[in-house]
Amino acid sequence: MNVCAITFYPVEIEVNSSVLNEEFIPHRLGLIPLTSKKAMSMRFSRDCDACDGDGQCEYCSVEFHLRAKCMGDQIPTITLFLSISPILPPTIQVISRAFTSLLVLLLVRGIIIVKLRRGQELRLRAIARKGIGKDHAKWSPSATVTFMYKPEILINEDLMETLTLAERQAWVESSPTKVFDLDEATGQMPVVARVRDIPKIEEKVVVVDNEAYTYYEEVIKKAEAMGKPGLVEIYGKEDSFIFTVESTGAIKASQMVLNAIEVLKQKLDAVRLSEDTIEADDQFGELGAHMRGG
Repeated sequence: MNVCAITFYPVEIEVNSSVLNEEFIPHRLGLIPLTSKKAMSMRFSRDCDACDGDGQCEYCSVEFHLRAKCMGDQIPTITLFLSISPILPPTIQVISRAFTSLLVLLLVRGIIIVKLRRGQELRLRAIARKGIGKDHAKWSPSATVTFMYKPEILINEDLMETLTLAERQAWVESSPTKVFDLDEATGQMPVVARVRDIPKIEEKVVVVDNEAYTYYEEVIKKAEAMGKPGLVEIYGKEDSFIFTVESTGAIKASQMVLNAIEVLKQKLDAVRLSEDTIEADDQFGELGAHMRGG
């Protein structure tokens, strides 16, 4: 995925007397999703002309400093709160705090980096740079992306009427997700049973959420086991699909999709300029290099 995000790279540890070694802490920092809603406006460090590609300027990087030391007997935790300022170039404000109350920690719901005992200290300097998931997974702002055709579900009403209420309930419950349900208020004429002159409403099986169906075959197998093959027909609509995007928290899922569309537009423009490689390099920089590399 070529949607940009920012993460820590590199990390310089000045003092570390915690239980975590100096290789483990940068790894944990790299997995922290940094708010990256302004990452698209930042420069790639290798293409930044302000610092000659060193990645040490305000246009392509953000500098972090963390200094924490435990002075008490209780075990504090170090938690980072990260946010990007709307002022360009992007800047990140970092607050490091030592919590001695587990209740406060649960209310804050921050990401724990390390726990320190009395006398232990951690001081480090970290640079956050822009990147894409193609370079390393830590730059990927998406956790899960799924695609499927929108299901079309057709219930055979004639076969369904031959089932008892208990059989209908069992068939509805065979679905792992809430796709079907029994509905009394279907607008159908009630079926009156002359048992003690007590009216009885026949419950109808209805589709409550066809998008919850993920093409499992439990309901089809259940219908066949009940001796009612063809009770339901399910197929995917090829002209309609469901695209689900789950974010790591670095970028909102909706913004991630918009950024992906913008990257796709840039790629299409780069293809149109593919005959002139030099012009494409000057206009698209690292993006053009990624495209030629696959």
